[in-house]
Amino acid sequence: MPPLRTALLQSSGRPGSVAGNLKVLDEAAARAADAGAGLLVCPEMFLTGYALGDQVPRLAESADGPGAAAVAEIAVRHGLAVLYGYPERDSASGSGTGHDGGRDGERDGGRIYNAAQLIGPDGARLANYRKTHLFGDFERAWFTPGERPVVQAELAGLRIGIMICYDVEFPENVRSHALAGTDLLLVPTAQMHPFQFVPESVVPVRAFENQMYVAYVNRTGQEGEFEFVGLSCLAGPDGAARARAGRSEELVFGEVDGELLSASRAANPYLRDRHPGLYTPLVRADRS
Repeated sequence: MPPLRTALLQSSGRPGSVAGNLKVLDEAAARAADAGAGLLVCPEMFLTGYALGDQVPRLAESADGPGAAAVAEIAVRHGLAVLYGYPERDSASGSGTGHDGGRDGERDGGRIYNAAQLIGPDGARLANYRKTHLFGDFERAWFTPGERPVVQAELAGLRIGIMICYDVEFPENVRSHALAGTDLLLVPTAQMHPFQFVPESVVPVRAFENQMYVAYVNRTGQEGEFEFVGLSCLAGPDGAARARAGRSEELVFGEVDGELLSASRAANPYLRDRHPGLYTPLVRADRS
């Protein structure tokens, strides 16, 4: 199985403009395909922008909405898979808008999720994930937390998992993916100052301790009250950054090598040497 060349699009796109962001995505997909990439990973909330405030209900759409259709066209046109972040409106809960100020993301038009969707090179929707760990007042005001910690798909002979930003900072979350056999964990993110230690240190450690590749793809620059730090990376199972962006808008590339992954898993005993029976206190809701 040849390595999967993976492109990381570090960009905040055009906040508030879906059309503008689709144009940025189309241009990046063309560059990625020309460079031989089979997968392009975009940041958290890339379709719309992150710092949306009360625009969230207006810009939210269902997983099979017009944004998904447009991304599918881009994926087919350039012959590569695309992972993008967007605000998802639960299609089973209505299409109106509104904001009740509730903490749980309930709206008069239904629940809205901070989501990420993987589209295959044939335009098929392969997986949709809803962020389980919401960060900060903005996210908790507008979004409902997802309830499925492990969402996976098959691509190019690899088992692909999806998380969003803050999710990867919980070791139990990533370990769940390791136990479910995830080979490559895609993490679209909106990591902000002063938390640059996460892409610099936490992400490579997560990849090493769970014996997987982690593609962590960030926004960059100032957006509303947030200053995004960039530093997107593709970390390997040896804990090394196979690709690393700086602080500005970039398209960087790295290889996800199944043979290296198999060799690393054979040599690293972490998952084999676990004693799950010792860890039951970690899953108690109340340890007081």
